[in-house]
Amino acid sequence: MTDNSGKIIRSIRPGRIFLPVLIGLSVTGYLLYREFDPQSFSLIRFTGWSVFWLIFSFTLMAIRDFGYMLRIRILTNKQLTWKKAFNIIMLWEFTSAITPSAIGGTSVAIFFVNKEGIRVGRSTAVVMVTSFLDELFFIVTFPILLILLGSSDIFSLDPAAQAVPWLQNKFFLLAIGGYSIKFLYTIVLSYGLFVNPRGLKWLLLMIFKLPIIRKWRPQANESGTDLIQASQEFKGWPFQKWLKAFGATFFSWTARYWVVNTLIITFFGIKWLGWEEHLHVFGKQLVMWIMMLISPTPGGSGFAEYVFKEFLAAFIPIGTGVAMAFFWRLISYYPYLFLGAFIVPKWIKKHFISHKHPKNSQ
Repeated sequence: MTDNSGKIIRSIRPGRIFLPVLIGLSVTGYLLYREFDPQSFSLIRFTGWSVFWLIFSFTLMAIRDFGYMLRIRILTNKQLTWKKAFNIIMLWEFTSAITPSAIGGTSVAIFFVNKEGIRVGRSTAVVMVTSFLDELFFIVTFPILLILLGSSDIFSLDPAAQAVPWLQNKFFLLAIGGYSIKFLYTIVLSYGLFVNPRGLKWLLLMIFKLPIIRKWRPQANESGTDLIQASQEFKGWPFQKWLKAFGATFFSWTARYWVVNTLIITFFGIKWLGWEEHLHVFGKQLVMWIMMLISPTPGGSGFAEYVFKEFLAAFIPIGTGVAMAFFWRLISYYPYLFLGAFIVPKWIKKHFISHKHPKNSQ
């Protein structure tokens, strides 16, 4: 962990916020230029209730972060204070926001947890179980929404597109691909965590004997050892504790997905969509997040705005989709960039610079 500290610190430097911001704003500006229609904005009704729902949108993101903080305190048996839990979650979200969606911030989360006072083995266990719970939410929720809403509705761009065969629906194929990756990852992680961690470590080492990836075999060996530690840490947990941890996970993701619904109410009124349509919006967001796994840009910048505009077009007046996508990202993405840029220097100073230059006691 110590050997990689310099590399990790360089990877989370605040200056890296400029690329995702530039990509996101450039794509938003381009889409607005192409599709801006002044008449479509006549449908917007901004009233006193709009202010309430806009504030509630930000509140949902705060609720989401609170759920994450609560979960990490549960997983560490409350060894982390609320302040330390807040720092970890903000740093984690910042890292996710400045790295491609397929990479995310999980790879350096162990480092953050460890530096806040949790030993390396337990930090690894906490991050692995956090990842497991996040993936479990998707694995469980996705088929439930398919049953409730129907695949033709949840994957269609508009009512006319419902008749398109599933093989020709690019969003369906992307979502199924992303879901398959998540499902396979969850199965492998579950097997390693709860059934046979030593067997999974052996399999990892066999795979990393291949010439093309052999140079990473030491890291695979270390990951396998961490997996065994994680298994020993959590195998004996009572069901009630698992239920609390998954409840916090469900609480967090659900709050995040309702942000778009509250934004629609903010600008178009509570009567614009019925409850069934709001459930469709919620379901489509789940599909969007699965598809964003393939995005090569930091935090899905650009790709997220495009998918939002295309995928939710049936629920938002024509010509306002790009503006709505911008407000969505303004609430659910950009705050983590700027909070992270503020927290990272102070966090690095606390954990590294102050340790390198201790004050001489007289």
